[in-house]
Amino acid sequence: MFFSSNWSRRLRRSLFGIPLEETTFAKRGFLAGEIGAQQRLEQIGTIFVQGYHAALEEDHFEVLTPALQSIDSELQGFAFEGAAMGLALLDYVLPIKRRLTAFMQGPGAEHIYMVHVGAGWTLGRIPRNARKFRQQFDPLLNWLVLDGYGFHQGFFAWNRFIGEQVQPAHLRGYELRAFDQGLGRSLWFVKGADAHQVSSTIETFPSARRGDLWSGVGLACTYAGGVERDVIEELYYDAGAYRSHLAQGSAFAAKARQRAGNPTASTDLACKVLTGCSSAEAARICDECLKDLSLEEQSYEHWRLRIRMRLAELPQEARQDERV
Repeated sequence: MFFSSNWSRRLRRSLFGIPLEETTFAKRGFLAGEIGAQQRLEQIGTIFVQGYHAALEEDHFEVLTPALQSIDSELQGFAFEGAAMGLALLDYVLPIKRRLTAFMQGPGAEHIYMVHVGAGWTLGRIPRNARKFRQQFDPLLNWLVLDGYGFHQGFFAWNRFIGEQVQPAHLRGYELRAFDQGLGRSLWFVKGADAHQVSSTIETFPSARRGDLWSGVGLACTYAGGVERDVIEELYYDAGAYRSHLAQGSAFAAKARQRAGNPTASTDLACKVLTGCSSAEAARICDECLKDLSLEEQSYEHWRLRIRMRLAELPQEARQDERV
């Protein structure tokens, strides 16, 4: 009862809250590009923080879930992502129950991809072992926790992780690749959804890191929406040899929305441009590429590789027709 009191909620918010202005382009120093895209990305940041604060203030699902579901369906995934961060943080400071696990198995199950990512934000906020934390979650999707960590670092410390291209010293092997996938997602925000700025920035990174960065960009562009077709087309052509990575990220975004039951016209448009197929077909390919996939340490990357290969098999004529 004590931790459900108004006093407790105010204390949680005062200790761990994120001011809404922290997600604005002005505060973060992001590139101010096309105004519509900027407003969309700032709106996403606001919704994330709202979900985060909702979980901090009330971790009882009978209250939290309706609050998250009251948000427009198209943006709900970001609220659930923020809520996952809040619940993961509460599990760390008040480990009397496993809130995040219950959330994943309950109201957060439809947004399971976003929930894993949201949990990863805490790696940028509190001292914890990234490997041990990741391994608490789904054996296939737990790499998304490090994806979330990469996004957080790119978003809140972009000068260091994007400008200086610093990599976390405590990560090893594929952990660094998963981190870069999230860093690529943050790049879409940092560069204001400007395709040219995104591609020219990725070109400054070592070639070994570019594929994962492009994958993150494809996911962010497809899931977030807010840009016109010509921007997506420019992104596709600029990706060059990394188009299959861009397409795989786009397919992941389609799958995340398909599972959550909140597909959008902007997701479908991005999929058609970046993958050569509809968002429904891209989600189906993600599912098919899971068949007979044995669960082991490299299963997640094997899944991503299968998706890249399947999308690369789509007729080039179909891709061109979609761009007429």
